[in-house]
This record gives sequence, structure tokens and C-alpha cells, in this order.
Amino acid sequence: MTAADTALSLLETLTDAPAAGTWSAPGRVNLIGEHTDYNDGFVFPFAIEHRTHLALAPRADRRIRVVSSFDPTPVEVELSALSELFPARREEVVEWARYPLGVAWALLESARQTGPDVMGVDLAIASDVPVGAGLSSSAAIEGATAVALDEVWGLGLDRVALAQVGRRAENEAVGAPTGIMDQMASMLGEPDAGIFLDCRSLDTEVVHLGFSDAGLELLVMDTGVTHAHSTGGYGERRAACERGAEIMGVRALRDLAVTDLPRAKTLMDEVTFRRVRHVVTENQRVLDAVASLRSQGPRSIGGLLDASHVSMRDDFEISVPELDLAVDTARNAGAIGARMTGGGFGGAAIALVDRELVPHVAAVVERAFAEAGFAAPHVFTVRPSAGAARDAAPATAP
Repeated sequence: MTAADTALSLLETLTDAPAAGTWSAPGRVNLIGEHTDYNDGFVFPFAIEHRTHLALAPRADRRIRVVSSFDPTPVEVELSALSELFPARREEVVEWARYPLGVAWALLESARQTGPDVMGVDLAIASDVPVGAGLSSSAAIEGATAVALDEVWGLGLDRVALAQVGRRAENEAVGAPTGIMDQMASMLGEPDAGIFLDCRSLDTEVVHLGFSDAGLELLVMDTGVTHAHSTGGYGERRAACERGAEIMGVRALRDLAVTDLPRAKTLMDEVTFRRVRHVVTENQRVLDAVASLRSQGPRSIGGLLDASHVSMRDDFEISVPELDLAVDTARNAGAIGARMTGGGFGGAAIALVDRELVPHVAAVVERAFAEAGFAAPHVFTVRPSAGAARDAAPATAP
């Protein structure tokens, strides 16, 4: 059964009303540019084929009810009560439901449209995006919810506005201090392309990746170590970045260049400086990666992927032993380059690998995990894919 089929089956547990349709949005892999987005910097993700699907049926009243494959227990709220729940009372809502309900709240706040012409809805959500792997299963939920509600409510928001709605939901309704990269990638993804994003201006450029023509695959190595962005280290890293920008007298770390780092080192404590150094050098690596792809092709970016991981491991300190083992093992087994991807403290690493070497690299990584006593990783390839949309051919519930 596909995720779309599962969503439709779940919808039938809520209502006898026919589905108005199914919508979906992808997870993403960030090729390079980690923790730069909330620093107004540059990122270079791409959408993947793994998607979250949402089935929707209209209601005659003004209530929103959600159910998901994560939890079969429905959560139901009056549309007018969303503004009372978010953000002040978000803890009263089970965490998974804060994502779709938060999007509904943020859409209504953004559109300032709370009149009787906004119908109540039943939503059912199912996903094949691995949760906790750093592939942004959260942005996939937000994206699928946003495009569905935007359409049925007739709000007419563009893709950038919908991405901003998703970020607001994650920041304020969920309580995760993330940037906008994940939502933009999920909304704007295109096949065989990455999205080069300026997180300050929100200007985007579609950049051809050329993996297939070069005989390359992107291998994801999901360590199975779960993380939660709304707690702990992620917020601490963001606070350090804001502190560093204040010390340097700039709006955001985006405004610093690599040549500013010697001065920064004299003004900051060691930990704050290392956090700043990661962001500043990572911004430059994104620019260098895009330039190298255009001029030399995908085989030229391996060293930048490697350097990105070292910076996240040593300066930002967001790696874990499983991620380091995956990266080092893949490189030693013949990968062109490898790095952890996502917010860190768990999740997945990626490796750019010659197509014929994929089985070998995967087997070597799996063996290394077994020898280290780690749980077996989930190793699979991903391909750059299309962004959020109404499903072209609605699935049929079994």
C-alpha cells in the first residue's frame, strides 16, 4: 500500500465524505549548506522522491480534524481556536499534530481570512519520508498541508509564501527554531536539480546537478540515531550564532566573510568563534559548490562535502560517532565525497558515489556499523525530485 493509499484509508476512519483529493510534498536532502539558513546565508538542497501524502475531505462545520499514520488518534480543534492554541498553548497539542494544525493556523493568520467561507476539513496524513533521518519529514508534512489547504480554501498564495507559512508553523506552533531551507526545498524542488537559495532575500535558482549523466548516485546512510530540533543543542547553536553576529556588529553571520575570521577570533570565546567559523566557511562552501557544478560538474564537489563534514564535526559539534563512522567509511570505500546532512545530533549522512560502487560502499558501511556494535544503518539512494503538489492521479483507497 502506498502512502497515498494509506492516507485515503485513514481518512475513511474519520468521515464518510469523499476525499476532495490527495496532495503531497517531498522530504529533502541538503547537498551542502548546514545551519546557514537561519543565519541569512546560502543553502543548496534538493527535494527527494520520498513524500508525505495528505487526503482531505471538507466538513460542513468550522472544525479541523487530523489523523496520521504516526498516531491513529484524531486531534480535533475549532478553526477559531487555533489562534488561542498557537503559539501560547502549543504544549496542549500532541507534537505530531502541531505540524498540520500549525500550518492551518499560520495560513489563516497570513491570509487574515477567518470568515465563514473557510470550510472545516478532515485531514489524513501518511508518509514514506524517514522520520529522524535529517531528511525533513517535518517540512514534508507542512508542505502537503499547505498546498492542500491553500487550494481548498482558495487563498492563492505562491510557493514562497507557502514555504514561509511552513517555517512559521515550525518555529511558533511546533517550537523548533529552524530556518526556511527545508520548506523552500520541499515547495520548489525540480527533477535532477538543486535549489540554490539565498535565505535572506529568498531568491532561488534552479541548478542542474548532472548526477545521472556523470554516472553518480547520492547514497543516504541513515544511522537510526533520532534527534529533535525543538530541544537542546539546536537552539544552543542558534543562540551562539546570534551572539557572534552581535559581537561583530552585523545583522547576521551572512554578513561576514572568511577574511573577517581572524578579527572574530580576537573578540569571542573559543566556542562562539568555532560556531561562527563553521557558518562563515560553510556559506563559502555553498557558493564554491554551485560554481564548481556549473564549471566542472558534480565530480568536482567531493572535497567541499568532506570539508563541510569536518566543520560540522569539529567547529559546530553536531555530529555523533555513527555519522562520523558512516562518512569516514564511505570515503575510504571509494565515495567522491561525504558529509552528515540535516540539523545534526543524529540522522543521516550522504555520500556521492559512482553508480557501480553503490553496493560495495553500502555493504562496507553496514559491516563497519556491525563491527562497531552500532545498530544497522538504513542505506539507500535518493534522486532529485519535484516539489509539493496535488497528486496527479489520486489514489484509490483499498
